[in-house]
Amino acid sequence: MSNGASGRYRAGHTALLAAVEEVEPLVGQWRRRFDASASAGVPAHVTVLFPFLDIDHLDHAVMDDLKVLVGEHSPFTIRFDRCRRFPGVLYLAPTPDQPFRALTEAVAARWPQTPPYGGLYAEVIPHLTVAHGQQTHVFDEVEKELTAQLPVTANVASVGLFVSDGDRWRQWAEFPLLG
Repeated sequence: MSNGASGRYRAGHTALLAAVEEVEPLVGQWRRRFDASASAGVPAHVTVLFPFLDIDHLDHAVMDDLKVLVGEHSPFTIRFDRCRRFPGVLYLAPTPDQPFRALTEAVAARWPQTPPYGGLYAEVIPHLTVAHGQQTHVFDEVEKELTAQLPVTANVASVGLFVSDGDRWRQWAEFPLLG
Protein backbone atom coordinates (compact mmCIF):
# COMPACT_ATOMS: atom_id res chain seq x y z
CA MET A 1 0.00 0.00 0.00
CA SER A 2 2.97 2.33 -0.21
CA ASN A 3 4.26 4.61 -2.89
CA GLY A 4 7.34 2.60 -3.83
CA ALA A 5 9.43 5.60 -4.80
CA SER A 6 9.32 7.37 -1.46
CA GLY A 7 8.04 4.69 0.93
CA ARG A 8 5.28 7.12 1.94
CA TYR A 9 1.65 7.05 1.04
CA ARG A 10 -0.14 9.31 -1.39
CA ALA A 11 -2.69 11.65 0.15
CA GLY A 12 -6.15 10.77 -1.07
CA HIS A 13 -5.47 7.07 -1.63
CA THR A 14 -8.16 4.82 -0.22
CA ALA A 15 -8.34 1.14 0.64
CA LEU A 16 -11.08 -1.29 1.59
CA LEU A 17 -9.81 -3.45 4.42
CA ALA A 18 -11.23 -6.16 6.65
CA ALA A 19 -9.60 -5.43 10.01
CA VAL A 20 -8.88 -8.55 12.05
CA GLU A 21 -8.66 -7.39 15.66
CA GLU A 22 -8.31 -10.89 17.10
CA VAL A 23 -4.93 -11.28 15.38
CA GLU A 24 -3.45 -7.97 16.54
CA PRO A 25 -2.03 -9.35 19.84
CA LEU A 26 -0.21 -12.05 17.87
CA VAL A 27 1.16 -9.98 14.99
CA GLY A 28 1.23 -6.42 16.34
CA GLN A 29 4.83 -6.38 17.53
CA TRP A 30 6.06 -7.93 14.29
CA ARG A 31 4.02 -5.60 12.10
CA ARG A 32 5.28 -2.54 13.96
CA ARG A 33 8.86 -3.69 13.30
CA PHE A 34 8.55 -5.11 9.80
CA ASP A 35 5.44 -3.63 8.10
CA ALA A 36 5.47 0.12 7.48
CA SER A 37 1.67 0.21 7.15
CA ALA A 38 1.32 -0.64 10.86
CA SER A 39 3.18 2.49 11.96
CA ALA A 40 1.08 4.47 9.45
CA GLY A 41 -2.11 3.52 11.30
CA VAL A 42 -3.25 0.45 9.36
CA PRO A 43 -4.55 -2.33 11.65
CA ALA A 44 -3.93 -6.02 11.09
CA HIS A 45 -6.15 -6.73 8.09
CA VAL A 46 -6.90 -8.64 4.93
CA THR A 47 -7.14 -6.29 1.98
CA VAL A 48 -10.43 -6.33 0.10
CA LEU A 49 -9.36 -3.75 -2.50
CA PHE A 50 -6.37 -1.45 -2.84
CA PRO A 51 -6.18 1.03 -4.32
CA PHE A 52 -9.83 2.01 -4.34
CA LEU A 53 -11.22 5.29 -5.67
CA ASP A 54 -9.36 8.43 -4.63
CA ILE A 55 -11.04 10.39 -1.86
CA ASP A 56 -12.27 13.11 -4.23
CA HIS A 57 -14.34 10.47 -6.08
CA LEU A 58 -16.14 9.22 -2.96
CA ASP A 59 -19.56 10.81 -3.17
CA HIS A 60 -22.88 9.78 -1.59
CA ALA A 61 -23.66 7.44 -4.50
CA VAL A 62 -20.37 5.55 -4.11
CA MET A 63 -20.84 5.29 -0.35
CA ASP A 64 -24.40 4.04 -0.79
CA ASP A 65 -23.27 1.51 -3.39
CA LEU A 66 -20.54 0.26 -1.06
CA LYS A 67 -23.01 -0.09 1.79
CA VAL A 68 -25.35 -2.19 -0.35
CA LEU A 69 -22.61 -4.23 -2.05
CA VAL A 70 -20.76 -5.11 1.16
CA GLY A 71 -24.06 -5.62 2.99
CA GLU A 72 -25.03 -8.36 0.54
CA HIS A 73 -22.23 -10.53 1.99
CA SER A 74 -22.64 -12.44 5.24
CA PRO A 75 -20.32 -12.15 8.24
CA PHE A 76 -17.88 -15.06 8.41
CA THR A 77 -15.37 -16.76 10.64
CA ILE A 78 -11.81 -17.38 9.51
CA ARG A 79 -8.90 -19.26 10.95
CA PHE A 80 -5.24 -18.44 10.63
CA ASP A 81 -3.29 -21.65 11.14
CA ARG A 82 -0.19 -21.18 8.99
CA CYS A 83 2.30 -18.68 7.68
CA ARG A 84 3.08 -18.42 4.01
CA ARG A 85 5.31 -16.28 1.84
CA PHE A 86 5.32 -14.26 -1.30
CA PRO A 87 8.67 -12.98 -2.55
CA GLY A 88 9.72 -10.53 0.16
CA VAL A 89 6.53 -10.97 2.24
CA LEU A 90 5.62 -13.12 5.24
CA TYR A 91 1.89 -13.44 5.84
CA LEU A 92 -0.84 -15.36 7.61
CA ALA A 93 -3.15 -17.24 5.27
CA PRO A 94 -6.87 -17.10 6.13
CA THR A 95 -8.99 -20.23 5.87
CA PRO A 96 -11.38 -20.10 4.18
CA ASP A 97 -10.24 -17.35 1.86
CA GLN A 98 -13.28 -17.50 -0.44
CA PRO A 99 -15.30 -14.84 1.45
CA PHE A 100 -12.46 -12.36 0.90
CA ARG A 101 -12.18 -13.34 -2.74
CA ALA A 102 -15.93 -12.83 -3.19
CA LEU A 103 -15.77 -9.35 -1.63
CA THR A 104 -12.81 -8.36 -3.79
CA GLU A 105 -14.44 -9.67 -6.96
CA ALA A 106 -17.71 -7.89 -6.20
CA VAL A 107 -16.09 -4.51 -5.53
CA ALA A 108 -13.71 -4.80 -8.49
CA ALA A 109 -16.61 -5.76 -10.77
CA ARG A 110 -18.60 -2.72 -9.63
CA TRP A 111 -15.61 -0.36 -10.06
CA PRO A 112 -13.52 -1.95 -12.84
CA GLN A 113 -11.31 1.15 -12.93
CA THR A 114 -9.90 -0.03 -9.58
CA PRO A 115 -8.41 -3.48 -10.19
CA PRO A 116 -6.88 -5.11 -7.10
CA TYR A 117 -3.32 -3.90 -6.51
CA GLY A 118 -3.57 -1.81 -9.66
CA GLY A 119 -3.76 -4.97 -11.79
CA LEU A 120 -0.22 -6.07 -10.91
CA TYR A 121 -1.13 -9.68 -10.12
CA ALA A 122 -3.03 -12.23 -12.19
CA GLU A 123 -4.45 -13.80 -9.02
CA VAL A 124 -5.27 -11.98 -5.82
CA ILE A 125 -4.45 -14.15 -2.80
CA PRO A 126 -6.11 -13.03 0.44
CA HIS A 127 -3.49 -12.59 3.15
CA LEU A 128 -2.62 -10.75 6.34
CA THR A 129 0.86 -9.25 5.94
CA VAL A 130 3.10 -9.61 8.98
CA ALA A 131 6.44 -8.53 7.54
CA HIS A 132 7.93 -7.48 4.23
CA GLY A 133 11.26 -6.51 2.76
CA GLN A 134 13.28 -8.55 5.26
CA GLN A 135 16.04 -11.08 4.91
CA THR A 136 15.09 -14.75 4.94
CA HIS A 137 16.48 -15.34 8.44
CA VAL A 138 14.18 -12.62 9.82
CA PHE A 139 11.16 -14.23 8.14
CA ASP A 140 12.27 -17.60 9.54
CA GLU A 141 12.46 -16.19 13.09
CA VAL A 142 9.10 -14.45 12.88
CA GLU A 143 7.44 -17.48 11.31
CA LYS A 144 8.79 -19.76 14.06
CA GLU A 145 7.41 -17.47 16.78
CA LEU A 146 4.02 -17.09 15.08
CA THR A 147 3.59 -20.77 14.28
CA ALA A 148 3.97 -21.66 17.95
CA GLN A 149 0.96 -19.42 18.74
CA LEU A 150 -1.35 -20.51 15.94
CA PRO A 151 -4.17 -21.14 15.23
CA VAL A 152 -6.16 -17.96 15.75
CA THR A 153 -9.83 -17.68 14.88
CA ALA A 154 -11.43 -14.38 13.94
CA ASN A 155 -14.83 -13.04 12.97
CA VAL A 156 -15.16 -10.69 10.02
CA ALA A 157 -18.31 -8.58 10.25
CA SER A 158 -17.42 -5.44 8.30
CA VAL A 159 -15.18 -3.79 5.74
CA GLY A 160 -13.54 -0.48 6.54
CA LEU A 161 -12.81 2.32 4.11
CA PHE A 162 -9.41 3.74 5.00
CA VAL A 163 -8.00 7.03 3.67
CA SER A 164 -4.40 8.21 3.57
CA ASP A 165 -3.37 11.78 4.32
CA GLY A 166 0.10 11.08 2.92
CA ASP A 167 1.59 9.88 6.22
CA ARG A 168 -1.19 8.12 8.13
CA TRP A 169 -4.19 5.97 7.29
CA ARG A 170 -7.49 6.52 9.09
CA GLN A 171 -10.73 4.63 8.93
CA TRP A 172 -13.25 6.92 7.23
CA ALA A 173 -16.29 4.62 7.05
CA GLU A 174 -17.34 1.11 7.96
CA PHE A 175 -19.69 -1.14 6.03
CA PRO A 176 -21.26 -4.10 7.87
CA LEU A 177 -21.59 -7.51 6.31
CA LEU A 178 -25.29 -8.25 6.68
CA GLY A 179 -25.97 -11.21 4.39
